[in-house]
Amino acid sequence: MAEGGEQEELLSPPPVSPAKRLCSWPSPQAHHPRGSPGAASGGVGGVGSSCLALGARPHLQPESLLDCAAKTVAEKWAYERVEERFERIPEPVQRRIVYWSFPRNEREICMYSSFQYRGGPGAGAAGGAAGASPAEEGPPPPPGAAAPAGSAPGATAAGASPGLGAGAGTVGCGGEGLPFRRGIRLLDSGSVENVLQVGFHLSGTVTELATASEPAVTYKVAISFDRCKITSVTCGCGNKDIFYCAHVVALSLYRIRKPDQVKLRLPISETLFQMNRDQLQKFIQYLITAHHTEVLPTAQKLADEILSSNSEINQVNGNFATSMKEAMRTGAPDPTAGASIDDENCWHLDEEQVKEQVKLFLSQGGYYGSGKQLNSMFAKVREMLRMRDSNGARMLTLITEQFMADPRLTLWRQQGTSMTDKCRQLWDELGALWVCIILNPHCKLEEKSCWLQQLQKWSDLDVCPLEDGNYGHELPNITNALPQNANHSPDSLSRPRRTVFTRAIEGRELHWQDGHLQRIISSDIYTSPACQRESERLLFNSQGQPLWLEHVPTACARVDALRSHGYPKEALRLTVAIINTLRLQQQRQLEIYKHQKKELLQRGTTTITNLEGWVGHPLDPIGCLFLTLTEACRLNDDGYLEVSDMNESRPPVYQHVSVAASCPNSSESYLSLALEVALMGMGQQRVMPEGLYAQDKVCRNEEQLLSQLQELQLDDELVQTLQKQCLLLLEGGPFSGLGEVIHRESVPMHTFAKYLFSALLPHDPDLSYKLGLRAMRLPVLENSASAGDTSHPHHMVSVVPSRYPRWFTLGHLESQQCELASTMLTAAKGDTLRLRTILEAIQKHIHSSSLIFKLAQDAFKIATPTDSSTDSTLLNVALELGLQVMRMTLSTLNWRRREMVRWLVTCATEVGVRALVSILQSWYTLFTPTEATSIVAATAVSHTTILRLSLDYPQREELASCARTLALQCAMKDPQSCALSALTLCEKDHIAFEAAYQIAIDAAAGGMTHSQLFTIARYMELRGYPLRAFKLASLAMSHLNLAYNQDTHPAINDVLWACALSHSLGKNELAALIPLVVKSVHCATVLSDILRRCTVTAPGLAGIPGRRSSGKLMSTDKAPLRQLLDATINAYINTTHSRLTHISPRHYGEFIEFLSKARETFLLPQDGHLQFAQFIDNLKQIYKGKKKLMLLVRERFG
Repeated sequence: MAEGGEQEELLSPPPVSPAKRLCSWPSPQAHHPRGSPGAASGGVGGVGSSCLALGARPHLQPESLLDCAAKTVAEKWAYERVEERFERIPEPVQRRIVYWSFPRNEREICMYSSFQYRGGPGAGAAGGAAGASPAEEGPPPPPGAAAPAGSAPGATAAGASPGLGAGAGTVGCGGEGLPFRRGIRLLDSGSVENVLQVGFHLSGTVTELATASEPAVTYKVAISFDRCKITSVTCGCGNKDIFYCAHVVALSLYRIRKPDQVKLRLPISETLFQMNRDQLQKFIQYLITAHHTEVLPTAQKLADEILSSNSEINQVNGNFATSMKEAMRTGAPDPTAGASIDDENCWHLDEEQVKEQVKLFLSQGGYYGSGKQLNSMFAKVREMLRMRDSNGARMLTLITEQFMADPRLTLWRQQGTSMTDKCRQLWDELGALWVCIILNPHCKLEEKSCWLQQLQKWSDLDVCPLEDGNYGHELPNITNALPQNANHSPDSLSRPRRTVFTRAIEGRELHWQDGHLQRIISSDIYTSPACQRESERLLFNSQGQPLWLEHVPTACARVDALRSHGYPKEALRLTVAIINTLRLQQQRQLEIYKHQKKELLQRGTTTITNLEGWVGHPLDPIGCLFLTLTEACRLNDDGYLEVSDMNESRPPVYQHVSVAASCPNSSESYLSLALEVALMGMGQQRVMPEGLYAQDKVCRNEEQLLSQLQELQLDDELVQTLQKQCLLLLEGGPFSGLGEVIHRESVPMHTFAKYLFSALLPHDPDLSYKLGLRAMRLPVLENSASAGDTSHPHHMVSVVPSRYPRWFTLGHLESQQCELASTMLTAAKGDTLRLRTILEAIQKHIHSSSLIFKLAQDAFKIATPTDSSTDSTLLNVALELGLQVMRMTLSTLNWRRREMVRWLVTCATEVGVRALVSILQSWYTLFTPTEATSIVAATAVSHTTILRLSLDYPQREELASCARTLALQCAMKDPQSCALSALTLCEKDHIAFEAAYQIAIDAAAGGMTHSQLFTIARYMELRGYPLRAFKLASLAMSHLNLAYNQDTHPAINDVLWACALSHSLGKNELAALIPLVVKSVHCATVLSDILRRCTVTAPGLAGIPGRRSSGKLMSTDKAPLRQLLDATINAYINTTHSRLTHISPRHYGEFIEFLSKARETFLLPQDGHLQFAQFIDNLKQIYKGKKKLMLLVRERFG
């Protein structure tokens, strides 16, 4: 990277001694001169297989000086420059330069022919949110010169393995349908033919074999190349995609693997130069004859222009050229002569297809796997950056342009809605990639300036997404705490509007010129000097190891930049320095806290010293450091190149690799450092950010880091690291989220602690439980929750004061708290003391009744396995949690309340009879009266419970006595709902039954409804108490009011039953009930039905001793039925007048039938026919206006 217009080289390798260079062996994949035995040795997947073993080293002959020189020239210089430098170039030299100018690394062909790629140690996300490719080891540029912008390490580095490129590892192109895999199959099947290389142009034919549905098809393929890069491709298949088609891949791999079988010719202009006039004429005529239908029009046009002295083609000297350079100058271009000096040297990339693909994926709005495809494109950008391919930045620019042109941005802004989470993650990755590009350690100053201008232009647009969603919460500037910017004021370290590109734009302040930084990344043995200056003391720790004092996310962005641009060793060195700095800061903060510990514990609160959290940060600092370290420890199949399906997800295997810069006596490894920095970062006490997306990102990033941690197999060394860091976190002050005192707005540690608990439990149970119990806290609820029910976890308006940001993810956090508690309960099964401690923590810290109920159910399920005995200790905990739920939800509305009550009774039954007795005796603190009588007591004394517990007689009596006491208490408290249940529970005890009956009678005059009283009355009749049933029915009748038009009222059956009951008891009871019926019932049809039933023989005297029915029919002219008859006739008269007031013609027929029923009642008394005739005459007189209706009345009744 250059400053002040001068280019610098910061990442130079140590010089190699001349003796070492002379003794160096060439790479086992190095191409050999044409015709030599090793010339066909290839890279990715040998012929007929997917992998090629590279372990065997055959005896190799040293390359000739001509080949060494030609190879270097071919990848560094354009051929035009060679011609300018040397007036005559011998043909053998030309041939070797042309030969070595074709790409030699299959990895690059794979990169440009597939989305999915897996290479080297550790493929995974880096820096951003999703799907990034790893850094590959690649040799840095030579001393004293910056790497060319378009260079790729696998193709340009002297001594690099041509088949393997930079860094041994695994190349993967997932899916059998991907072009690279298809290309290999075409090559293996012998489908590539007629391969010819003319200068810098390769051509051939590739045949797609016939299938059951399609015939064989042959495609012509042409490839142009220059300086070990493919600069253009043409295929007859008409491929429309970002990457090369399978036919181009097959031809390229043929040239790489079988160079000795390719016919090689010099550029066509050299051949033409050797021809005389007759030969040239014959050549042109034969060419036109062979392709006259295709080239004849063009040939005639060119001939006309050449014969015209004024044509543009003749404006330069027409003499024969003496070289390819001269042929180009004389107006005779040569497509096989390679690129000119001024041409950009980069791999062919179809920009239009990139734009179209991104536009298509964005238009799909997250459907059909478009998010996965875009993440794959981002991974491809990182892969190109790692190979130091200039197309990486070029491709990212094209992607960004399409992202900025997405019409949804304007729509979201106008509607004031936020973008989807998937889209937001894509924008985050986009911003992270631009940070990597701006921090490119070997980019030119002009390139960096151009990128910054474009980023600023995008950032200034109104539709550009903000860094933290729809909220304006300010985060510290990326250059905060930089030594080279120490003079910045705090006001200059923040911006009023921060977009996804702001951090990349702020990267303009960062450079790589700091001498201390250069020494850190360039040497593993850099330590503090013996004689330190005052200013140097802060740059090293007490062991003399270098520190890098910089804003942590910014320092990690440097690591990501080094890693992403192919500098893994340098990234490792800087990572170690950052971790040493974090260790020192942690130790100093711990010492400060120890001095303030007493005061902080007395206050019970603390402040947060970390201005921004590292987990969920846009630059993902912890994830970057972790991946950098683990990639150095990843164990791969050395000596193999593999093309495998990405769907075959194999867990990574790691090995300990000693830290190069560690003390001689230290057993520290990169793997232990990775674990340590992950624990340090996730254990950081940090304030909950504002905004839904920012909070969701914290949770998502934490889960991503934990999933990576779970891939580590904990051995003794890692366990020691884990124990040491956990102790520091427990002892820590404001820097630790697991410290004794934390701020109420701190992000909870539940998910992190669950991992720590599970990892530590087999090795240090005491520490694991201490840590898990400490992490159970949820201060944002504990410091503001009321003493009442807190079962509403999402009502943060009432829980959190308005001066604090809203916790959108509180529900998720509480569920993670529940998961942690469940994990500890499961592990502590059988340990009474630990279970009691965990139970107390749950009751203190969990405030959601539904989550505590879930914990209780989980504990019950674990305590009562189907295939083994019950665990009483855990079962008691489940019962305690259930009782806690009952108390929390007693006075609140909860739709699961009945389920909770039933479950608690089941749990108490499993615990034993004492538990049932206990909840029966203390019902008023746990249940409502209705629940206690209808569910709890009824279940406790049921036959099923008695059999389940195998109760003896005293135990059954004790349970029954408690249930009766409960029933009477509930009936007194809520007689309307509990009187019937109380009678049912007390029916076997005479005294209790009498008390329950009296409660029901006393309550009848109060608020009990006729329905409740009728239900109790029917129960009393069923139990053999007809007189008591009659009394209750009479009370119910006094509460009833049945209007004239309520002929379908649900109480009608109860009224008929009450009348039947009184009729069966005798004349006196019927006479007592009829006045109540007349007073309460005004519906004529109901009264007539009652009257008809009462005229028949009584159904018996209900089994009452001493009473017998006389068997005579009751007369309607005498009491008590005369009163009922008069009431019925009056009801018919009143109902008739009411119906005629608003009658419509369609109801005339129904009305006539009603009058027919009325006549039946009118005719019961002796003078009834006269009464009915008079009634009809009155109707005719009063309603004579309704002529049609009255006509029908006359026809029916005269």
